[in-house]
Amino acid sequence: MDAAGAAAYNPRTVEEVFRDYKGRRSGMIKALTTDVEDFFRQCDPEKENLCLYGFPSEQWEVNLPAEEVPPELPEPALGINFARDGMQENDWLALVAVHSDAWLLSVAFYFGARFGFDKSDRKRLFNMINDLPTIFEVVSGNTKKQTKMANHSNNNKSKSNTKGGKYGKVDEEEEDEEEDEHGDALCGACGENYASDEFWICCDLCERWFHGKCVKITPAKAEHIKHYKCPSCSTKRARP
Repeated sequence: MDAAGAAAYNPRTVEEVFRDYKGRRSGMIKALTTDVEDFFRQCDPEKENLCLYGFPSEQWEVNLPAEEVPPELPEPALGINFARDGMQENDWLALVAVHSDAWLLSVAFYFGARFGFDKSDRKRLFNMINDLPTIFEVVSGNTKKQTKMANHSNNNKSKSNTKGGKYGKVDEEEEDEEEDEHGDALCGACGENYASDEFWICCDLCERWFHGKCVKITPAKAEHIKHYKCPSCSTKRARP
């Protein structure tokens, strides 16, 4: 494990611990969604016990557990690679996601205990974390009110709701209705909430929605895509 990614950074306030949590969470979501092919390849069952780490820098790493005992930080689940070929891929990814959620909570509250968070601080930290979907919810697609929000009238899976943007102006009443309907929708890559001033695109296979910037699709590029497949669905193949 890269010491610079964990031990060298010690958040001390509720806000700092939450930023640490969000960064690590984003990195692990990348591993299990947009970078899933690389993640699958690195989790070779022939290797020793491997762990999935997320870092505050929003990066991820598959590596052996820390050698020091006790470790500087709580350790993630060991041996995630051993189950890779013995399960359906989606089930395996979901299992890794659940263990990743547990690890993120343990790291966050380790910092809370280490730096003396009181009852009020712990409650505030939990509420901030609880406002975000879990990694499992993002990976499995079970996010709250995961609904389609594209312009169904033109049967286009791409979306841009910027006022005066490429689909024309959106009047205030329509925009308010749209925000009410889609305000809890979440990006399948980063897990962040829907916002009406951002371009989104929907995968025709898994039907999850993504920020265009997260999957490197622009509105102009989307115009030429008849059936969009997200990175996870594009790289998915039959496993032996």
